[in-house]
Parts: sequence; C-alpha cells; structure tokens
Amino acid sequence: MRITTDELTDLYTEYLTCCCGAATATDMSRVLDNHVSHDKITRLLSSGTIDERRLWLEAKPICEELSSSESVLIIDDSIEEKPYTDANEMMQWHYDHTVGRSVKGVNFISAIYHNTMSIPVGVKFVKKDIETIDKQGKKKRKSSVSKHEHFRALVKQAAINLDFKYVLSDCWFTCSENMSFVKEQMGLDFVMAIKENRKVALSLQDKQQGKWISIKDIAPEGCVRTAYVEQLEFPILLCKQVFKNGDGSAGTLYLVASDLTLTHQQVTTIYQKRWKVEEYHKSIKSNMAFPKSPTQTIPSQQSHFIASIIAFIKLEKLRMKTNHNHFSLKKLLLCKATQSAWHCLLDINNPKAA
Repeated sequence: MRITTDELTDLYTEYLTCCCGAATATDMSRVLDNHVSHDKITRLLSSGTIDERRLWLEAKPICEELSSSESVLIIDDSIEEKPYTDANEMMQWHYDHTVGRSVKGVNFISAIYHNTMSIPVGVKFVKKDIETIDKQGKKKRKSSVSKHEHFRALVKQAAINLDFKYVLSDCWFTCSENMSFVKEQMGLDFVMAIKENRKVALSLQDKQQGKWISIKDIAPEGCVRTAYVEQLEFPILLCKQVFKNGDGSAGTLYLVASDLTLTHQQVTTIYQKRWKVEEYHKSIKSNMAFPKSPTQTIPSQQSHFIASIIAFIKLEKLRMKTNHNHFSLKKLLLCKATQSAWHCLLDINNPKAA
C-alpha cells in the first residue's frame, strides 16, 4: 500500500484516538488489515517527522479561525510517569508536586491557545542532557535548557503566529524574568498565580527603600491593589481569591496581573481559563494513548507524544461538531468497538452455513 508520510501520520493519530490498550505498531498494522506494515509505522516514529512543525500545521487553520485579542495563551507543564521505561535524556526523574516526590517519566510543557476551543500550538520536552556529580559523588542529570527558557520560547513563538492579549500560568512560571519578558519584551499582559511567600512593596518609594511585605499580609480579598515586585520595573495588580475545594475546605489563591485596568472580577475570570490546560492534560493521557506506547528511543517517544497531542486537536474539532466532550466521544467509540466485537463473537460461535 503506497502511502505518504502525512497520510500515515493522520492514520497514526486517528489510531491513537480509537485504541484502548497499548499503542503499538504491530497492533495498528493489524487494525489496518496489514495494508501498512508495522515496520513502516516504526520508521515513521523513528524518523522525527512528527515534530512541533507538524503540530503547528494541524493547529494553524483552526487558530486562524479563532484568532482574536480575546484569546489567551496558557502555558503549563505536566509529568507522565513511565516507571517501567528505560531511562534516557527524556525519560528521567522529575519532582512531581502533585504527589510530593520524584517520579520517572516525561516532563513536558505545552502552550494552549484558548478561545471557544483549546488548541495546543507548541510543546517542549524537558531533556536532562547533562550529567553531573553531586557532593556525595553520585551521578545526576540536569537539563541544559530550563523550564523558564522553554516558557519564554513558547510565548515568543505563539506571539509570532497568533493574536492574544494575556498569558496565563501557575506559580511555577511566575518569576520576575518571565513577567518582564511577557510585558516588556513581547508587549503582552499576564495573569499568573504567585506563591504566598513572595514579598512586594506597596509603593515605588517603598521598593527603593527595600520595604518589603509578605503578599498574604496585604493582598485584599474581593478587590485589587497595586504593588511592586523586586526586579520588575513596572507595577502589578495583586489580588486574593478564596475558593472552596472539592472536599468543602477553603483554598486561597494569590494572583498577579500586569494590566492595571482590570478589576478583581476580571482578573479571576481571566485566570479561570487556565483550567482548560488541566482538561487538556487529562484528555491526552486518558483518551489519546499518551502514556501507552512501548517506544524506547527518544525520537520515537517524542513522535508518539506529539502525535497524541495532534490527536487531541482532532478530538477537539469533533467536540465542537458534536457538542460531546472528549470522554463522551471516547466512550462512544469504545461502545461501537464493543458492539463490533460482540457481533464477531456471535459469528464465531454460530458460523453461517456454507
């Protein structure tokens, strides 16, 4: 069967959406009745052609339709644990704050362009490509490119291609260098969470005199106030948001914004859109077989991960078309697959008379 690389990539991303177990080249070949050999699929993943450029080609036409200054760019990272995969530069130990310990797996940073749809427009992988020796003489690995550098690269690339006003992120990326980059170098605004142990000055004069106060001591609830952060040349808005957790307990979130015209309600409403990246993480891991590939080399692993993200875009288009969420669509596909298997079982048990 003669098939182009783009056509095979499309088949692979559609296969990831449909499969419910391990995503392997052999299994995909069987699904296609062996019209495409498993070797050809393996070569596709190893070639590196499924890359960020291929992701952008999939996202571009949708983003052009969504393009609006009302859109936001969400940057966030996630870790997918892969405890049984051999370690390499990509599969390394990373601290996962959601479980409070280091886990072995892939750490990736995504850029999501959100308006009425959530479209991933860029992804970076944290690769620990430098080997070091610690004070105890133990070998450790670290990345030559920091997460903050990846953050800035994703924002810069998105700003070249897309129209949006606000960059959203959690407190991990809320350092002075990133805030200054977004506001002063890129000419954009940000709404970011910030850790409660950060200190601010109430006025420019206080900043110059080194009079710093803890955020949690001054952040007003229900309104905003102007404050100054060390190493930033411009003032920011500071606000406090109190919310209820799923278990009924109260949570507190401190937010900073560079747009001084925003109200407390506007700041919290804009930041609420950041939740879309959590939905994205959950969907690619549950519905697009992101963690379910037995690939062993860095090129093939990265190709599979990006293919899963491309599959997310395709499912997002179906969400808009059908008005069903990703999990509902996946359940529908699996139901149809179960029906097909049931009919196959009946045919085996009761073969038709010759």
